[in-house]
Amino acid sequence: MAKKGTALFDIVCPCCQAELKVDAETHSVITSKAAEKPRELADLEVGLERLRGAAARREEAFQKSFAAEKMQPQILAKKFDELFKKAKETPDEPPPKRDIDLD
Repeated sequence: MAKKGTALFDIVCPCCQAELKVDAETHSVITSKAAEKPRELADLEVGLERLRGAAARREEAFQKSFAAEKMQPQILAKKFDELFKKAKETPDEPPPKRDIDLD
């Protein structure tokens, strides 16, 4: 039961602009109302163009990722060869520390 004279404060959230009612005695949110978001698209044609462009951007990102994955074995082989050559040139140097060795 709510006591008579309980102070409620109306607060606007600085992040999301939601309206909150906070009880002063319990320091808890009693009610909240989310702020209405403005419409992002004023025109349906603009929205359709964004959707059409999104498919092309997804396809382009996929092609770049696919090409990078195809090159990955070659890149790893080159890195291994370089590190192997460095290890042969300086056999007295201790191996590099791994993250698991630091614990």
